[in-house]
Amino acid sequence: SRSLKKGPYINVKLEKKVLAMNESGKKIVVKTWARASMISPDFVGHTVAVHNGNKFIPVYVTEKHGRTQIG
Repeated sequence: SRSLKKGPYINVKLEKKVLAMNESGKKIVVKTWARASMISPDFVGHTVAVHNGNKFIPVYVTEKHGRTQIG
């Protein structure tokens, strides 16, 4: 598990993409390979396509997914 002193790991590129979608109001699927990234409250309502090593699996983020890992 990750140290509380360090805080949650959130992929910077993924977070920028989601924040840009929140500002513009668009709902597109974001592809990511960052399975270790945590889900922040900004991700709620978006679909993230997570790569499982073979293909992308779409995951719709709801409030119950908060503070869990994507992968």
